[in-house]
Amino acid sequence: MLKAVLRGLAAASLAVLPLTPWTPAHAAQTLPLTEAVAGLPLGSESRDGYDRDAFRHWNAGANPSDGCNTRAEVLISEAVDPPAVGPNCRLTGGSWWSYYDQVQVTSASGLDIDHMVPLAESWDSGASAWTAQRREAYANDQGASASLVAVTARSNRSKSDQDPAQWLPPAAGVHCRYVAEWVATKLRWSLTADEAEVAALGEVAAGCPDQTVTYEPVA
Repeated sequence: MLKAVLRGLAAASLAVLPLTPWTPAHAAQTLPLTEAVAGLPLGSESRDGYDRDAFRHWNAGANPSDGCNTRAEVLISEAVDPPAVGPNCRLTGGSWWSYYDQVQVTSASGLDIDHMVPLAESWDSGASAWTAQRREAYANDQGASASLVAVTARSNRSKSDQDPAQWLPPAAGVHCRYVAEWVATKLRWSLTADEAEVAALGEVAAGCPDQTVTYEPVA
């Protein structure tokens, strides 16, 4: 009888406790771009052993029940005018803005989903030591808007696997945004940067006094 009473009192006390929202293990951080660049861990790069197939993509996406893979989910979420979603996640209609080259696109087939920090670059910068599961998570990361971006196939293929020391978007007016998103992705995944890369990032950042970088580290 006494145990039953105690259980009842415990349940009652729990019922009146305020609900505490779940807090991520790593809270989002916001820094000025110049400070974020300075916070990048330095490291030498090596592409030894790189294989694009080491990064499983595109998987079933953030919502496996919707029948769309990661590529399609990114296209849907980044559309300016949403496309119609048909059987087997076939997309028709819709429009997108490719910010790299400031081009409007009205066909999903004309777009690539760019990994802000390319898979090969991530391998060079630390992903070679990751598990297959972490590489898959990286290749399909929809937890940060900067990680995957829908752009014209032409601009994505021009970029290829180059870092900002070698390539910046053709639209000069978006360089501050692009560099901020590059840095945010590297900080989010604890990826290193080499000296030439940091120098190029710093040069752009010097002309972006109002640009900030927001990222949430991945455990």
